[in-house]
Amino acid sequence: MIRLLFKIGMLRGFEDCGSIYMSAKKYRGGKVMKNRILRDMILILAGSFIFATGVNAFIISANLGEGGVTGVSLILLYAFDISPAWSTFILNAILIALGYKFLSKRSTVYTIIAVIAISVFLGLTESWVVHTNEILINTIFGGFMVGLGIGLIVLSGGTTAGTTILARIAHKYLDVNTSYALLFFDLIVVMFSLTVMPLEKALLTVISLYVGTKVMDFVIEGLNPKKAVTIISQNPDQIAKMIDEQIGRGCTILNGRGYYSKKDTDVLYVVIAKTQLSRTKRMIRKFDENAFVVVHDVRDVLGNGFLVDE
Repeated sequence: MIRLLFKIGMLRGFEDCGSIYMSAKKYRGGKVMKNRILRDMILILAGSFIFATGVNAFIISANLGEGGVTGVSLILLYAFDISPAWSTFILNAILIALGYKFLSKRSTVYTIIAVIAISVFLGLTESWVVHTNEILINTIFGGFMVGLGIGLIVLSGGTTAGTTILARIAHKYLDVNTSYALLFFDLIVVMFSLTVMPLEKALLTVISLYVGTKVMDFVIEGLNPKKAVTIISQNPDQIAKMIDEQIGRGCTILNGRGYYSKKDTDVLYVVIAKTQLSRTKRMIRKFDENAFVVVHDVRDVLGNGFLVDE
């Protein structure tokens, strides 16, 4: 009887430990999610502000054009003196209503927030004007700020709506680079801009769009680098647990066999952010100083926890 009670107590203890572990894991997951949402909101607001400042301070002040819905809004501004803050919001709202089904739920929510923020900041920065004696300065810096703003918004997982939605659709279904798909759609808008501006301004607009595309491409690809890490260690389970709990990334265990030793061994494979690399290597050395670690560059990652196609 005493042995039976002891076994029941042990089982309940294990169940309690399992419940505590699962609760702790859920807590960590919820905390990571909250931090990620906060980061995304900061990126969206910062990107929207930079985008609106670039449009008002550099593009409009030099009477240049722009691509996408913003370009259409500038055509309406130059032709009918309609504020871009209102026209951008209305046009983007229509496109979101028509194209939301091509975006994930998260991207749709972020896009709506970005559209509202951009419209608000376009209104707040409407009087910001940068006059220069060289229009090429407005062209380059305008394109730089617009590209930087869009890049930060896309980095968060959202879009600026308009032709950006079309570019994301092209990337998703045709595997076309998002930045260059956006440039293609923007050039179509620039062609219509010839109705309200001379050819010289339209050509400068093309240069501005190209600069913006390169900057956006760098922000999306360059600020979101991933590293694949292959680890061969005598303590694979401890290292895998560390990566899961402290780095916050899933780890795959592969079956390997040493050529020289002829011994079977576990090989760990994990994809992490570049910013997590130093900490990961430091903690691997903590568990196994003789661990064999190989770091690979990764171009795209498809899956849970990463930016691409979320």
